[in-house]
Amino acid sequence: MAESSLAIIILAAGKGTRMRSALPKVLHQIAGLPMLGHVIYTAESLSPQKIVIVAAPDQVEQFRPYTGKHEIVVQDEQLGTGHAVRCAKDALKNFTGDVLILYGDVPLVRPETLRRLLHKKHFVHADAALLGFHAANPHGYGRLIATADRLIRIVEEKDAIADEREIHLCSSGLMSVSAPALWQELSSLKNHNAQNEFYLPDILAALPHACFTMTDESEVMGINDRAQLAAAESIWQTHRRDDAMMAGVTLQSPETIIFSPDTEIAADVTLGAHVVFGPGVTVEGGAEILPFSHLEGCVIKSGARVGPFARIRPGSVIGPDARIGNFVEIKNSNIGAGAKANHLSYIGDTTVGAKANIGAGTITCNYDGINKYKTDIGPGAFIGSNSALIAPVFIGEGAIIGAGSVISKDVPSGALGIARVVQKNIAGWATKFFSKEQK
Repeated sequence: MAESSLAIIILAAGKGTRMRSALPKVLHQIAGLPMLGHVIYTAESLSPQKIVIVAAPDQVEQFRPYTGKHEIVVQDEQLGTGHAVRCAKDALKNFTGDVLILYGDVPLVRPETLRRLLHKKHFVHADAALLGFHAANPHGYGRLIATADRLIRIVEEKDAIADEREIHLCSSGLMSVSAPALWQELSSLKNHNAQNEFYLPDILAALPHACFTMTDESEVMGINDRAQLAAAESIWQTHRRDDAMMAGVTLQSPETIIFSPDTEIAADVTLGAHVVFGPGVTVEGGAEILPFSHLEGCVIKSGARVGPFARIRPGSVIGPDARIGNFVEIKNSNIGAGAKANHLSYIGDTTVGAKANIGAGTITCNYDGINKYKTDIGPGAFIGSNSALIAPVFIGEGAIIGAGSVISKDVPSGALGIARVVQKNIAGWATKFFSKEQK
């Protein structure tokens, strides 16, 4: 389908009262991204000419961080899905192609499913195509009255008679309609139903030819409360884990791995149990992420090993074959090839050269309460355990920092830097102290 022949409307104005939240329902997150963001991402993958989001008046500013360049139109009153789509008419003025209608609280539908829906509409030369599914429990869903792949009408449950309520073939509400037919039928849509609402699916009965195609129930589940949100999170993560394993990634305990929508992991990466990926992570082939590590906004280069219990924060690059060990936190730092920080360290706003070694308990003191400062550690440098490097500071290539040092001045290449109080032993002091305490 040509890019210019498709426009997408996303209905997102629902109040979501069952969420019991001040946050609009569609801004509740799955995998760290609002439901609305998932739907927009899917819509963008179809390369439409335009995407229009329908919002309630008090939602517009809350939606803007997630809608980008896409237009937001306002639905002043909640009068049903037909009324919501009608609010987008002016935004699609002069558009004559297909209008795909999605829902901000149906975030799991996949691009390939929507492409199949669009293809079906054109293949059978239909005026509209609906996405249907077989419901294990059809309660609450609109029922499809159909023969073969021809859709006759949709009956909402509150308007259905007893026999119709026994039907398990249900409507997702997601549909593609030719723009001229959509606006013509919406103009005459009535609200003669139990809810006194303008039901968008009612237009299908008036069209000469409407068809449908099927998908799995879990893909088109709507999110109305926190329990359904949790269920959707589980479904999304399961699909993402399956995709990763099929792409050549080893997940040692798949059910414990948490992905973000933009996580990029190459083949031959191994992930231990309970690894969490925040937004913006790329892991190159041959890397290993050990259990209980948390990564966000970082790049892990080929052959690197991270964890267990490591935290890699935004702006960090862990170089090829580098080693980041247990209880090490890296923030906005570049760790060179083959460098090591194996134990209990904080490395922030730092460049660590190739094959440098960061001893246990090392801290880069990068913040004075107002400003952040850089630390530069040269290739092959050795930082002794329990050292504090007070930025800004430069540690030269091949330099050594004595254990327990507090370094506030540059250390030249090849030099030994020591900054600690000279040890003093007082003979007999401990014996007298303990003897006095025991009296």
